Amino acid sequence: MDWFTAPAYWTSRLVFQRALAGLYLVAFLSAALQFRALIGERGMLPVPRFTARVPFRRAPSLFQLHYSDRFFALCAWTGCAVAAALAAGLDSRLPLWGGMLLWLLPWLLYLSIVNVGQTWYAFGWESLLLEVGFLAVFLGNDEVAPPVLVLFLLRWILFRVEFGAGLIKMRGDACWRKLTCLYHHHETQPMPGPLSWFFHHLPAPAHRVEVAANHVTQLVVPVLLFTPQPIATAAASLMIVTQLWLVLSGNFSWLNWITIVLAASALALPSGAPSSVPATPLWYEVLVAAVAVLLVALSYRPVANMVSRRQIMNRSFDPLHLVNTYGAFGSVSRIRYEVVIEGTADDVPREDSDWREYEFRGKPGDPRRWPRQFAPYHLRLDWLMWFAALSPAYADTWFGGLVERLLENDRDTLRLLRRSPFPPDEPPRFVRARLFRYRYTSWRELRETGACWERTYVREYLPPTRLAGVAQRS
Repeated sequence: MDWFTAPAYWTSRLVFQRALAGLYLVAFLSAALQFRALIGERGMLPVPRFTARVPFRRAPSLFQLHYSDRFFALCAWTGCAVAAALAAGLDSRLPLWGGMLLWLLPWLLYLSIVNVGQTWYAFGWESLLLEVGFLAVFLGNDEVAPPVLVLFLLRWILFRVEFGAGLIKMRGDACWRKLTCLYHHHETQPMPGPLSWFFHHLPAPAHRVEVAANHVTQLVVPVLLFTPQPIATAAASLMIVTQLWLVLSGNFSWLNWITIVLAASALALPSGAPSSVPATPLWYEVLVAAVAVLLVALSYRPVANMVSRRQIMNRSFDPLHLVNTYGAFGSVSRIRYEVVIEGTADDVPREDSDWREYEFRGKPGDPRRWPRQFAPYHLRLDWLMWFAALSPAYADTWFGGLVERLLENDRDTLRLLRRSPFPPDEPPRFVRARLFRYRYTSWRELRETGACWERTYVREYLPPTRLAGVAQRS
């Protein structure tokens, strides 16, 4: 069927597939290097405890059938290897069915991880990677031209990502409608990047232009994805430019990058298709059509949520994360709070004891330490610490476990940090946490002090605690 394929998108498919494989690699690498302290057998939220109370039908996962840290590591590193092979183009060297199975493997492995990841994996970009990764299974390889239905569904995901995010902003915080949210956002976002300080100090009119441009890109431009070329390419290009701006302004895991990858699938690039392509197999056409019908049917609930006045952000409506709803920053914090964790080796904890601060890799700590760029790599503990500072309720399930492991000098937990102030064989006797208000310094303060942050003590967050009994947060 001539209508079934679009040879003009041959190069776009190639760019999409190789870039998506790269994001899979980052995601699996993040899981492999961080899981033991977070969800491992001795982690803060152990997988075995989760699978004991949550049935397979609600969270299908290989780890529902068996869990050990060694098995999880095997799955995560296997995901890394498969993703690297896909990025190198191994799928194009296989028969069509073999390439599809190769793309199916990282989807199944990452689904297994996300469905037992609990709070650490409760972010929209996890579901987005799974939804996009599932469609990638049916995009084909060099044996067939890109199927139109799959290309359309990729644009449908991109539309929901952008349009849903635009709607949640217009319905949410009034500062989006007043064009003032970016007066605060660059300072209060979860994990600032190395340029965030400079973005924050842009003139107020520039911030208003940023917000206005964001509204156009998220509420108007997505509709143009479904128009003929070259308009669709222009729309996708505007989205890419906007996402690159966000990449420069902060650390948002792979959210911006996967949106860019989706937009790349809509670009009309030089074809690159061979002069002759074998006829599309009937079984492939039937399978792709059936998947398209399924995903369109499953889109009902995300669409109903998107048009609802009570729109919610980042929700999966099925345990396989096939079709989801997205959105971010419906409200923007005006003040930045940070939880600073300290330990002391003193036998009796006093205010004048030798309290030493734990340094995190990404979240603000020492006011003189400039933020670094980590995205698309995701520092899961650092992100959750931002939520913990907003309210202790966000950290109820894991903060006590974090403190306990710091008191033990747990090796896997300390690997999540930039630096521990205590030698490996000399753990602290007590650990405490305090809440500080952080704000960016001015240009003058930066020149005088060299510090990009100024912080002010607010209150005690966790009183001095020892291993004999971890106290509750205040």
